[in-house]
Amino acid sequence: MRIALSQFAADTDPRRNLDHIRKTISQTGDASVVVFPEATMARFGIPLGPIAEPLDGPWATAVREIAEEAGVLIVAGMFTPSQDGRVTNTLLITGRGVDTYYDKIHLFDAFGFAESKTVAPGERIVVSEVDDVMIGFATCYDIRFPGLFQRLADEGATITVVPASWGAGPGKREQWELLARARALDSTTFVVACGQANPATVGQAPSGNAPTGIGYSLVASPLGEIRDQLGPEPGLLVVDINTDEVTEARKVVPVLVNRKF
Repeated sequence: MRIALSQFAADTDPRRNLDHIRKTISQTGDASVVVFPEATMARFGIPLGPIAEPLDGPWATAVREIAEEAGVLIVAGMFTPSQDGRVTNTLLITGRGVDTYYDKIHLFDAFGFAESKTVAPGERIVVSEVDDVMIGFATCYDIRFPGLFQRLADEGATITVVPASWGAGPGKREQWELLARARALDSTTFVVACGQANPATVGQAPSGNAPTGIGYSLVASPLGEIRDQLGPEPGLLVVDINTDEVTEARKVVPVLVNRKF
């Protein structure tokens, strides 16, 4: 399976970010899956309520049309209204016969940021079949919780896609890379981790302590190797994944079978 990761620094205007999706899809060649970061609809650091739209709203509808026309699966982070007045941090997963969504389960209440003040948590895990490959989904802070990734593997995932908008700070790049590799090992899946680019690389001003991205999107193998990676600036990474490697890794290191807890 060929997967493209579009690392960019999202704008505050959802229309401009939609233009980025259109432009990127035209550059991904024969990729089956194109992954965009968490908060692709609009970056963190602004009020999210005014830009949130339902899954049948104009922004999501436009993404569906792009995916349908191009014949690809698009995974892109957006914000949807929550019944309690907050928003939901949602992955829109659409195209290639799939139309579903994942609401971020683990909210980023850490490092001085409280996502739960404005964002309601999700409750359901999501695994979708694309071209006979089972793909699981997680978002950003979810990557710190190995149980989710093992549950996705239990549900059949051989690839786990993780859009993110990683918070900057001392040691945060090292944590990002370590966690992606660790979750790949925990679940013996490929981890496809696509983050927002470092906004400083495109001249965007800081947004307080909001997690607006550091870049360094990567693909980790089921044995924890970094197969390919971007730097801090915007870029497009296209990788070919052979899921037979997952089968072999699970023979060599059968952690899912051997676990006791």
